[in-house]
Amino acid sequence: MPYHIAFDISHKPRGRIDENLTELRDYLNSNDFICYNFLEVPITEESLMPYDILVFVCPDFARISSLETTSIVKWVKNLGGGLLLLSHAGGDRGRGSNLSEISEQFGIAFENDQVLDDKTNLGLENIPSITAFNIPHPITAGINSLCYRSGSSLSIIGSGAFSIADSNETSEPFSCPLICVSEPEKGRVCCIGSYEMFRDKIGGGFQCDDHPQLVKNIFQWLVSDYRMELRTNVDIPTLVPQSSLTSSRISGEQEILSPSFSTDKRSIDIDFSMKISKKSELIELLKIFQNQINTIKSTIDKLIEKAIDSDNEIIELEKSQSSQTSTSSEVIKPNDQEETKSVQKTEKIDEHDYEDIFLQQDTTLTALPPKPESLKKDESDEEKSLKPPPKPKTKSKSKKELKSEKEGLKTKLTSVQDLLKFIDKKHSSGKLNDDEYVKRSKKLQSDLKKTKKRIGIIDKLIEK
Repeated sequence: MPYHIAFDISHKPRGRIDENLTELRDYLNSNDFICYNFLEVPITEESLMPYDILVFVCPDFARISSLETTSIVKWVKNLGGGLLLLSHAGGDRGRGSNLSEISEQFGIAFENDQVLDDKTNLGLENIPSITAFNIPHPITAGINSLCYRSGSSLSIIGSGAFSIADSNETSEPFSCPLICVSEPEKGRVCCIGSYEMFRDKIGGGFQCDDHPQLVKNIFQWLVSDYRMELRTNVDIPTLVPQSSLTSSRISGEQEILSPSFSTDKRSIDIDFSMKISKKSELIELLKIFQNQINTIKSTIDKLIEKAIDSDNEIIELEKSQSSQTSTSSEVIKPNDQEETKSVQKTEKIDEHDYEDIFLQQDTTLTALPPKPESLKKDESDEEKSLKPPPKPKTKSKSKKELKSEKEGLKTKLTSVQDLLKFIDKKHSSGKLNDDEYVKRSKKLQSDLKKTKKRIGIIDKLIEK
């Protein structure tokens, strides 16, 4: 009997089964599961009824409403639903989402950090290799190691939840939960801080040795005993296959969505209708729509700004190329007494124009090419005094760019401060010896000092 998996796409996920999770999708479709793109606004307990598992793959600057959270929790507890929450480095704060508002209902929280390991990794410190599996569990059965690519750590904040995989002793943060599970009433929940470990065609992604087996273990475990019983004894609403969809009606009572088997997209006319029974539900729904519209508008504005910047760069490049062409030489006739040859005649150019030509082409140059011989001449003090000061060789950042850099540094500052508190706690509890504590603390204090210094420099530049 195939089980149905709903991959949410209404909250701007970074991972999509028709884009960068196709290997995951195809693997599940060949192992007694059917993957669906789930577009429901708002998510309700009733709309989740046909599905056995709901997956959020790292919502990106999109929030799940309190009404939807309540519906999801009820679906898990009352209908035996399986819930998989996948995040990314930085957690909710880094991604502008609120997955923790759901996971905390089951005793689990996503931390606003990134798991790094400069010793045990797959080439980069943000791709640590994990082998610390705490207790025997169906999800980690047959697993020797995992690649935890660009992921955040988790915390256990309530009873009933526990960690089945931790970060290494050499990791930062070390010995922290990475994969957590909970079995609330009739349902099951799994939370992982890295969605990239399931992505297509990247180092540390789905193709890692044990990752396909991990995927199979996770989704098989998420189908609860109660859900299996429902599938056998209860008439659960049937989902219409893609091949039979010509037109569909979506209402507040039941949603029909097509499963995703490949990237082949068909044109489907959908007559959309929805039932609203309460004024509060209408207000909540309108807020969701408004938030999504604002997000789309912001994205379009950024794309337009980027396109304009690109056009300006092309124009500057064309100008520099034109300037170079104007200085190209002409062939002159050789003297009778000299050997016949072509000589390039270079027009006289100002020294500062010479600098501009090269700096316009590449603002990252730290030094200019050798000057033409025509510029290598002795200058009198009077001539030097009449010349304007040299132009800067690097392009200054705009205030907008400086503010953006400052925001990133402030996030890093918070992460470093959190890590300092974490190792203080470990040291106080006796889980970290004095030598290791001093070593880690010294490194973090150095990072803290450098980050604060850079923020101070940026503040001064912004004030100018």
